[in-house]
Amino acid sequence: MTRRSLLLLLLASAALAFSQPRGQQPMPQPVQDRAAYIRQHYTKQEFLVPMRDGVKLFTSVYVPKDKSQAYPILLLRTPYTVAPYGSDNYRFSLGPASEKFMREGFIFAYQDVRGKGRSEGTFVHVRPHIPNKKSNKDVDESSDTYDTIEWLTKNVPNNNGRAGMYGISYPGFYAAQGAIDSHPALKATSPQAPVINWFIGDDFRHNGALFLAHAFNFLGNFGRPRGEKPLVAGSKFDLDTPDAYNFHLSMGALPNYDEKMFKGQVEFWKDLISNDTYSEFWKGRDLRQYVTSLKPAMLTVGGWFDAEDVFGPLHLYGSAEKQNPGAVNMLVEGPWSHGGWARTNGTTLGNANFASNTSKFFQDEIEFPFFLYHLKGKGDGNKLPEAYVFETGRNEWHKMDAWPPKQTKARTFYFQPAGKLATSVPAAADAFDEYISDPNKPVPFLPYIDRGMNYNYMTDDQRHAAARPDVLVYQTEPLDQDLTVAGPLKATLHVSTTGTDSDWVVKLIDVFPNDAPDPNPNPANIRMAGYEMLIRGEPFRGKFRHGFDKPEPFTPGKLDKIEFELPDVFHTFRRGHRLMVQVQSSWFPLTDRNPQKFMPIQDAKTSDFTKATQHVYRSVRAASGLTVQVLD
Repeated sequence: MTRRSLLLLLLASAALAFSQPRGQQPMPQPVQDRAAYIRQHYTKQEFLVPMRDGVKLFTSVYVPKDKSQAYPILLLRTPYTVAPYGSDNYRFSLGPASEKFMREGFIFAYQDVRGKGRSEGTFVHVRPHIPNKKSNKDVDESSDTYDTIEWLTKNVPNNNGRAGMYGISYPGFYAAQGAIDSHPALKATSPQAPVINWFIGDDFRHNGALFLAHAFNFLGNFGRPRGEKPLVAGSKFDLDTPDAYNFHLSMGALPNYDEKMFKGQVEFWKDLISNDTYSEFWKGRDLRQYVTSLKPAMLTVGGWFDAEDVFGPLHLYGSAEKQNPGAVNMLVEGPWSHGGWARTNGTTLGNANFASNTSKFFQDEIEFPFFLYHLKGKGDGNKLPEAYVFETGRNEWHKMDAWPPKQTKARTFYFQPAGKLATSVPAAADAFDEYISDPNKPVPFLPYIDRGMNYNYMTDDQRHAAARPDVLVYQTEPLDQDLTVAGPLKATLHVSTTGTDSDWVVKLIDVFPNDAPDPNPNPANIRMAGYEMLIRGEPFRGKFRHGFDKPEPFTPGKLDKIEFELPDVFHTFRRGHRLMVQVQSSWFPLTDRNPQKFMPIQDAKTSDFTKATQHVYRSVRAASGLTVQVLD
């Protein structure tokens, strides 16, 4: 099982998978206490819930034994199984991460989606929504959610007629789908790290570039047919190396993966590779267009440093906000990795320290009050702000009435001679910086050896990249006052290449001063003096500069313009720090290698990968830079 699929199974169940093979240590006492509490206070039942087309979905339901009141239903739908199966096999935790949910009392329902676990039917990855259903054969995740809530409210005794949904990552996608054409009983939903668009910004493709290590690990387990052993077990390659960089480099061109590893057995790998433009395959899976007529209250949750789905929460919230004026639509963004608010205390991530238990704050002060109010009419969950966002750098929570903040002002930092970065337009009439991009020696995305997409890369030190000749580095002078950036970023690159296609990676970095103290204790011997902390990085496949559905080659040596948006940040560069921007043309094996030849990359052969000389212009007529939104 890959790290991602294992993680999401744990998150979906809101519990650690504490199995008890002989010879292992007993469960920790807190887990034993929770397990005992659940058995004492809840009765488990299992059902095959019929959908409108006759397919039956396996659903586990935990009902409070106390019948003195009626309870709302809290539903999680998942492709990662609702195990343990069997009416006498109980979960070790119920509901979201906070124990307050199971002690408060809800009816907790867990459902295997179509084709997964013990549910009937055929599984389809991020099944497209059908907006105009013509018969009972037209089913999607929205209709399955509707039918599930309809059945549960009619057949599970002692429910109060109200339902809520939640879920992280893939289950977050289902929580968002439930809000589309929603059942009248659905009063609240919380999509957390939801999958929204798998071509532009979530998981497997970012601006068209394939997130290679992530896709390979995830689909090596989750994409295989039922009963097949995973290709990748426990996030460790069943191969001969722990080094993802060398492994993927040795694999060569993309066709080799299916031939040598997947052997035609992973259908979605083939879909992912063959759909290398923004085709109808991807457009139909873009959830943003369908989030209209929002009726349940929606609390969307994301992490600023989510290596997998940083795009989804921001764009789900933003799309719902534009299309549903007046709806209860809220956003939470904290300093978390993927699902970090449920599986860590959110105090640190890699070498970054956020100085407080941010996860507990979210669970106790935001998530629990939200559901308590909308499902039970208790507490002050109606007083939550439009946006609850954590400011990194200063390490503070903020309540805001809009996201991005309305009072920000755009400021562009332009590339200057000698690696400088400043807000003035460069004065040179015709100037550029040059590097040679060699896809056979790509820039690594990690400064250390790892087996896959280590989620700490989102805050990792970038000094390893800055030292390479194929990475351009621009930085300001030490700041004389704090600089707070809040909202999306926009990269503007004026470039030329000797190839006919190229990737362009832009990174925003916080450079710590030379007297920054090291962590205490410091077992890893980290040096924070001069640390180059990644705040945001994003690739862009150059052939899509005129549209993701209109790939066009570069004319070798001709000046061209690339503009693209990087996901939002909320970060303060403290006085004495520097703001840095790095530009490069590979980020391996986070992204696949561009052969730098205009062609379907899935058809590339080893001989197609060639060097290219890259020019990034910094002149008065072609001023490259990064535009940020400054909050005074």
